[in-house]
Amino acid sequence: MGVAVKRMDVEGVVPSAEELLERARAMVPVLKARAKACTAARNVPAETIAEMKEAGFFRILQPARFGGYEMHPNAFFEVQKVLAEGCMSTGWMYGVLGCHPYEMALFHEQAQIEVWGEDPDMLVCSTYQPVGKVTHVEGGFRLSGRWGFSTGSVHSGWILLGAFCPPKDDGTPAEMRTFLLPRSDFEIDENAWHTFGLQGTGSHDIIVDDAFVPDYRTHRSIDGFLCKNPGQEVNTGPLYRLPWAQVFTRSVSTAAFGGAQAAINAAMAIMQDRVSTNTGKASKQDPILHAALARAIAEKQEMETTLRLTFDDLMGYAERGEDIPMEKRAFFTYQSSTVVRRLARLIDDVVQLFGGRAIYMTSEIIQPWLDLHAGRAHVANDPANRTGDAIGTMLGEAPLNPFL
Repeated sequence: MGVAVKRMDVEGVVPSAEELLERARAMVPVLKARAKACTAARNVPAETIAEMKEAGFFRILQPARFGGYEMHPNAFFEVQKVLAEGCMSTGWMYGVLGCHPYEMALFHEQAQIEVWGEDPDMLVCSTYQPVGKVTHVEGGFRLSGRWGFSTGSVHSGWILLGAFCPPKDDGTPAEMRTFLLPRSDFEIDENAWHTFGLQGTGSHDIIVDDAFVPDYRTHRSIDGFLCKNPGQEVNTGPLYRLPWAQVFTRSVSTAAFGGAQAAINAAMAIMQDRVSTNTGKASKQDPILHAALARAIAEKQEMETTLRLTFDDLMGYAERGEDIPMEKRAFFTYQSSTVVRRLARLIDDVVQLFGGRAIYMTSEIIQPWLDLHAGRAHVANDPANRTGDAIGTMLGEAPLNPFL
């Protein structure tokens, strides 16, 4: 099976980051128009996925040798933010599915060929919950279990599943791995995803019954931590020298920027004509509301600047071939973990100032507000999981959480 040639855009060249961002902006009205249907169906519409593929969004972090654009991560996150402004569920799904080409680039070359060799647009979903049962067998592993939270699974032909491998008789210790399985090896339970926010992400349950996974279709957590992955033998660009965790953790916090912007946009629209029937006070003349909105806008922009500077810094180390200091890796993942909760609190302060106008599901501010609160639940968005290493590594201690 041959390797796919580098994909060119319709104009015959790989699109620039600016062009991709313009395509994302052009999709915002369409995503807003589809948002309610997306929420009701508990899934991003198939036509939206097709349009994102056509726009080239899923190729931003994909290796060039498999038709990808192999761009700076900031190009990926800028597109994600804009898509999430139109529909946070869509932006969240894009972040998850769109970052998987990065991890796939770290897998053994044979695994990459199996996924992209015939279809460079193939999507891969995931759930990294370490709940699977793993048995060592000749040539690989047997895997069984039930996992939750597999965003975009119905749109994907392959899946990445997390599980702990038990120790071997030869003294090999237990270790965390990600297992890559084709669609024929797993079932999707679409009846488990009933939530108050991010409903449209289609983060369904996954069931695997004693599937064989060859060793080359696994990715060792320690390889991602050490930035010494088998895929780097063929994907030699600086992009793939980054720690995998740095890319993934930001993929599940960045949609919140778009959700917060959608809520801010809605607030600005509501305050134009809202006058309290009880107090006669006009929202656009309310200094407390002005302060809440100014704070939300300012802090959101500050966090976005941090995101851009973070990946400029990380890519600088990668391009120079230098190791990233552990204290930076720990602190960057800590910063990412605070984003969703901070933005949710900022929008809380705005929503509560709209009184009864903000309790109806027809209000444009409610869905992004609910989505922000749902996004807090992801384990990567809990700062409590990151504070110990953020400070400990500054004191010269080894990190306790290797996913950084």
